[in-house]
Amino acid sequence: MFSRSVDDAVPAAWGTGTGRRALVEAGGTGFAYAVTLVRQGTTSAPRYRDHPEACYCVAGSGEVVEKDGTRHRITPGAIHILDERDPHHFVASDHEDLHLVSVFNPSIVGKERHTLSEDVHSRS
Repeated sequence: MFSRSVDDAVPAAWGTGTGRRALVEAGGTGFAYAVTLVRQGTTSAPRYRDHPEACYCVAGSGEVVEKDGTRHRITPGAIHILDERDPHHFVASDHEDLHLVSVFNPSIVGKERHTLSEDVHSRS
């Protein structure tokens, strides 16, 4: 058994948010754990192409938007599962940050970086 604190994880910033990867491949568990912040009033597309992902909202509100424009409301307690590495982006509400906890399987390495463009779905 071991424990980790998200506060000890190095933040990975991508412009309109940050991620803190508390458990990555080196942890040897076969899955990874990260905490994501999307700043209020912004849109972010931190998609992992090689890792199915489940994101659970712990605070704040916003939406997750699919490539075809389908919108899903995110509030505390909501979970969305990106089982096919689905192209998507997050929209944080105008009045508060959006806080998500994500689990990845297989595990992310921890050095992945997001390259954002005008087309939030441009990455395959």
